Amino acid sequence: MPPPLPTSYYRATATPYQPYAPLQGRTHARVAIIGGGYAGLNTALGLAERGIRDVVLLEREQIGFGASGRNGGFVFGGYSLGEQSLLTQLGDARARELFKLTTEAVQRIRQRIADYSIACDAVDQGVIWANWFRDPAVLRQRQQLLAEHYGVHWQWLPQDELRERVRSERYHDALYERDALHLHPLNYAIGLAAAAAGQGVHIHEGSGVRGLAREGRQWRLRTAQGELLVDQVVLACGGYLAGLQRSIDRAILPIATYVMVTEPLHERMDECLHTRAAVYDSRFAFDYYRLLPDTRLLWGGRISIRNRSPQAVQRLLTKDLLRVFPQLQGVKVDYAWSGLMSYARHQMPQVGGNGNGLWWAQAFGGHGLAPTCAAGELLAAAIADGDDGWKQFADYGLSSTHRPFGYLGAQASYWWQQGQDWLKTRLEG
Repeated sequence: MPPPLPTSYYRATATPYQPYAPLQGRTHARVAIIGGGYAGLNTALGLAERGIRDVVLLEREQIGFGASGRNGGFVFGGYSLGEQSLLTQLGDARARELFKLTTEAVQRIRQRIADYSIACDAVDQGVIWANWFRDPAVLRQRQQLLAEHYGVHWQWLPQDELRERVRSERYHDALYERDALHLHPLNYAIGLAAAAAGQGVHIHEGSGVRGLAREGRQWRLRTAQGELLVDQVVLACGGYLAGLQRSIDRAILPIATYVMVTEPLHERMDECLHTRAAVYDSRFAFDYYRLLPDTRLLWGGRISIRNRSPQAVQRLLTKDLLRVFPQLQGVKVDYAWSGLMSYARHQMPQVGGNGNGLWWAQAFGGHGLAPTCAAGELLAAAIADGDDGWKQFADYGLSSTHRPFGYLGAQASYWWQQGQDWLKTRLEG
């Protein structure tokens, strides 16, 4: 039997930092943020940058423990809900404004990495959307839609040019999104925490909230070792549910995705990639991958209601990898892991408040880096300045996902879409 795979590549290469002590004793603050992932960290930093530093952030595990420290590290605009669906549902002007929040967030992420000297292996070389199928229509349609309705221009990559960059006969052509980057997501989260703490935000790890109750005009939070009385609370737990507000928890499905990292490839990398851009493909159940600084290949994909073991993840993703790069037959996988993302039925983030000092940000559904940054800014502006920009997400509320039956529906939908991809591939021969 092979030895067990170690922890994730991100955790193994995380920036060392002094752990944040658990909350102890009784204290007061203006704002409490529950969840030390991107949504919570961006809200905390956004508040600090606006001069609101009487903020306490509580994380049950470690900073970036959830999806924020486990994802593929892609930073680009948009949401899980496609651009055409967003346009159909909201109309041209509102769809454009919501999409713009994420493209502005991409730039804000760049700026924060620079301003706070966050060492997160950021590679600002764009993202390639590679066509798994022969028919170029879906790429052309998306390229035109983005240009005409969102003011976003992606470059066409014909097959010959694509294969100079991505050495696989699996793809046929591609679009190149230049205004995108990729990074070490856990180190980015650790850097955000350090930036917020440096401006006075109090961060506590190992501080799972066991109780949340309204008392007069304030909220009382209980952890294992402490109590906190605050004016406003932000729930930002993603797929790792806090169990504190049923209407908020039941509005999302925690869905697993899988990632693995190979051994260093050295010169073998030249057999596969001649680009520093990240890559994903045009199927519903797409692969995504990128080159890491030490010549390893990070590979992710699949969506499931099952949070599989590292060994199972390795088996599944190695099979996917070899469909694209058969020249890597025999490559060793050094790390494999899974993580839970939060999805809403409407496939859009849920960003809002109840008018009584309770706020939430969740359901980023695999497109977390830019939308969580946008959400953090919206909530920080709401809390600090009374700004109502967060109401742009009012159409995408806390509709129940009807767990556990929602899991069955989500898995059935994924299998159906995966079957459609398979059938189209077979028909193209």
